[in-house]
Formats: sequence, structure tokens, C-alpha cells
Amino acid sequence: MTFRVDSHPYFEGSRPRVFAHRGLHTERPENTRGAFAAALAVGVTYIETDVVASRDGVAMIAHDLKLDRVAGIRGRVGDFTAAELADIDLGGEGFFTLREALTEFPTIRFNIDVKDARAIDDVVAAITETNANDRVLVSSFSARRRHATLARLPKVASSAASTEFLRIFAAIRLGNTPPLPQIQALQIPASAYGIPTVTAELVEKYHRLGLEVHVWTINDETAMRRLIGLGVDGIVTDRADIAMRVVNS
Repeated sequence: MTFRVDSHPYFEGSRPRVFAHRGLHTERPENTRGAFAAALAVGVTYIETDVVASRDGVAMIAHDLKLDRVAGIRGRVGDFTAAELADIDLGGEGFFTLREALTEFPTIRFNIDVKDARAIDDVVAAITETNANDRVLVSSFSARRRHATLARLPKVASSAASTEFLRIFAAIRLGNTPPLPQIQALQIPASAYGIPTVTAELVEKYHRLGLEVHVWTINDETAMRRLIGLGVDGIVTDRADIAMRVVNS
């Protein structure tokens, strides 16, 4: 099933959209309740986050498969149960689950990057049980993980995997119309392999395909203003506080 952007509730509301990348983590650890609450406090309605499976198969809010960067300990998220991960100190709080995030932040629309194929079962269960189809966009750098998740969540929005975007980008440059299987958005860097992927002309072409354009990860105010001037639909940023000020101005 493929939805048009203008018919899916996820894309309702004004643009450009601000996606708080792993929450607002200038004061609180990334991908924690505190970071999500901080993003909500500055007016954000979209949060970009990630999920990895615990040892017992629970979809945990986490970007890295390993624990060394965020927790300072050896091992992987998948080595611990959800209960054990909740007790690991990330800087005053522990890991929490996708199910908890969807329940505790009912007004937020989530952009969920599925980092781990083992998490798919519980991603599907969490979104279904919390009736969150209308406020979730599922993404993944892996086309295989994206399709495996969407096969069981046909009503959620989605963005192209990296290989899918490259095919779309190549087709557009050749003047062809690419296939868009369950794709409503392109979430992309401003350039790839030294080639600009976001120009006024390209944004117009993406829009002609019915796609929104969200650019990551933009933390500089000047860059934000430049991209908004090109017509992008969303900014993915670590500095949602700055981005909200820019958008509101």
C-alpha cells in the first residue's frame, strides 16, 4: 500500500517540520526520556529516533548496537534484557522502550529508524498496541529491514532507504520516473559522495514525485535558513531549539 503525502496524517500540519534528532540532547543524554521531553518543551512535534533489540527481543530506544559510546561499558544492547537496560546509567536515566516512548509522548510523531532486524517483531507490536500508525514514520538505512517492517505495518508512512534513494536520485538525473514502493519522504544529507542532493531544482523534482524532503543532520542556523529557502520540508537536527526559532521566525 502506498499513500500520498497529502493523505497521510503523519504529514498534516505546517512545514518546514523540525525533527529533533534523538531528542534535544544539549542538556540530557540522547534518546532518553529527558531528551524527548526537552524537545517537546521547545515546541517540537517530530522526534527522530532509533531502535535496537534487547536480549529478550524488546525494541529499545537506542542508536548504537554497542554500549561503549553512550554508557561507557563494554557489550551490546542485545546482550542485556530490557529490564537490565533500564538500569544502565546513561547520565541520570536508563534506556527505555519504543512502547514506552509511544505511550509517554502521545502528541509526538515519531520517525523510527530500525537499526536491528531482531527489533522488527516488537516494533510492529509496539506500534500496533499503541494505535500509533498515524503518527509513525518507519525508516532504515537497510531496504531489507524497511520492507520487512512495512510488510506488517502497511498503514504507516515511510522514507527511502539509502540504496533506494540513490536509485531515485539517479533516475531523476536521467529524466526517468523511479518506482516509489511505500515511500512518502526522502530523508537525506545535503550531499552524497561530493554530489549535491539538495538544490532548488532537485527539491522541485522530488516534490513532483509527491515526496517530502527532510535533510539531516543540520545544526547550523545559516544552513537551516539556506535549506528552507530551497524549499525543503523538514530539518533533522541535534539543535531543535535553534531550528524551532528559525522556523518560527
